[in-house]
Amino acid sequence: MTALAVGADETGVAMTASDDFTSVTEPFRAELLAHCYRMVGSADEAEDLVQETYLRAWRSYQGFQGRSSVRTWLYRIATNTCLTAIERRGRRPLPSGLGGPGDDRGAAPAAPLDVPWLQPLPDAALADAALTGADPAAVAVSRAGTRLAFVAALQYLSARQRAVLILRDVLEWPAAEVAGLLGLSTAAVNSALRRARAQLAQALPAEVDVAEPAEPARRALLDRYAAAFQEADVAALAALLRADIALEMPPFATWFAGRESVARFLASHVLRARGQFRLVATAANGQPAFATYERDRDGVYRAHALQVLTITPAGVARIVIFLDAGLFGSFRLPPVRDAAVARAVLTGPAAAAALTGPAAAAALTGPAAAAALTGPAAAAAVLTGPAAAAALTGIDDAGRRGGEN
Repeated sequence: MTALAVGADETGVAMTASDDFTSVTEPFRAELLAHCYRMVGSADEAEDLVQETYLRAWRSYQGFQGRSSVRTWLYRIATNTCLTAIERRGRRPLPSGLGGPGDDRGAAPAAPLDVPWLQPLPDAALADAALTGADPAAVAVSRAGTRLAFVAALQYLSARQRAVLILRDVLEWPAAEVAGLLGLSTAAVNSALRRARAQLAQALPAEVDVAEPAEPARRALLDRYAAAFQEADVAALAALLRADIALEMPPFATWFAGRESVARFLASHVLRARGQFRLVATAANGQPAFATYERDRDGVYRAHALQVLTITPAGVARIVIFLDAGLFGSFRLPPVRDAAVARAVLTGPAAAAALTGPAAAAALTGPAAAAALTGPAAAAAVLTGPAAAAALTGIDDAGRRGGEN
């Protein structure tokens, strides 16, 4: 990106076109990321689309005459970029968007379905983007309307209906402004909005409008859920579920509904041994989530799945288990949970021996991985309970001895 001199700031320091462009556009990055995610349903694709938006904006910045605000101008570019992407790829469903729930006879789900599934959005991604100078109101906008069930329901709408509903109902833009952005008449925008609202009402699950329990009840529910899952205590887990619980597990198209059906499936195919899984709390789509590590044959807990929960005062209403270890990198989670092995993975040839498979490679690439997999903080992020202090003490002592030699 070539820097062109354009003047000076209030301190007299020379500024370039690049400096000026960055200063006026970066505060909107977080909300543009959330906007693109709502449109396409993929955090990775949304990141790419935001980058493309900024590239297109930079190329046309010198011709920007200020007839609209910078924010409206950027949203116009981002929305058109998303509409083009949706035309090429189509929608991203969750399993419940493809058909009815499976039976409760405990049969294993069918083979994974190779479709572009909806993906979770790490809360940390919005937090990072919000550090670019956005005001609190913009940060609030970036978080609105990103809950998993809402984004999944948006996938039922056509691309243009999706854009109209997001701009009108989530961002609360006036109809005339939306019409100008999309090149439609105000009457066409209002008509599209009516149709979109009607379709969305049919697609949204009932629990989407139910508030989460207040603290400390919320924290207690999540702690009990993690403990029951790790102990493979299906009875204790079932007691935390609502009667109308739904369980989805992309890339498997099969999903389950109802406490009895979900509990039977978990007992038969998932929670078969105590200590098989370890859960680490995180957050996605503004909802509680757990990174799930599975114990391998060598006793090491390796990245397995990401669970996103919908919780209500009556219990857990929905569990979406994304069986994709490649997501751990975007959530800044290490590929292994054991402190000693995590330390070995970060240094030298031990990485190759400790990690195998494409998921490991995905987890160890990119700046987010580097940030997540450095120093004792990596181990601290994946250790809970009394064992953490002892394990980290050993690691720190060993590091200090190595530095003194």
